[in-house]
Amino acid sequence: MKIKNILTVILFLATLSFYAQNDKIDEKREKVKAFKVSFLTTELELTSTEAEKFWPIYNAYDDKQFELRHDKMKTYLRKLDDDNLNSISEKEAAVLLSQIESTDKELYLLREKFMSNVKKVLPAKKILKLKKSEDDFNRKLLKQYRDKAGKN
Repeated sequence: MKIKNILTVILFLATLSFYAQNDKIDEKREKVKAFKVSFLTTELELTSTEAEKFWPIYNAYDDKQFELRHDKMKTYLRKLDDDNLNSISEKEAAVLLSQIESTDKELYLLREKFMSNVKKVLPAKKILKLKKSEDDFNRKLLKQYRDKAGKN
């Protein structure tokens, strides 16, 4: 379980770095989002009825998740660079840790709500396929980022 959490953080940091390097964050995010929709659509083999119900739920979840990770975590990460980390007080560190834990809890509750909603529109097998496909997509995105970074 810890490895999954570490991989999630690494993916998040890589994605954040990917976005931070370019002023066109929204444009890049839209490209990634379109790539993800295409990838998941292919992998999940949704019927038209399933797709009609699934995508609004998924898009709302994905947008909120991005907002939490990008906006809140970006603020925390700025405070965690080596210079700041060495100079903050124990009290400031405790407050930051509490904020990170709160965001983690928000992300967990968001995922829980999403799963509850998606169970109403997709069979369990496709939900498992969704989880696997999301993980596959994230690995593929990270590989593309690494390949692109290696060429520069």
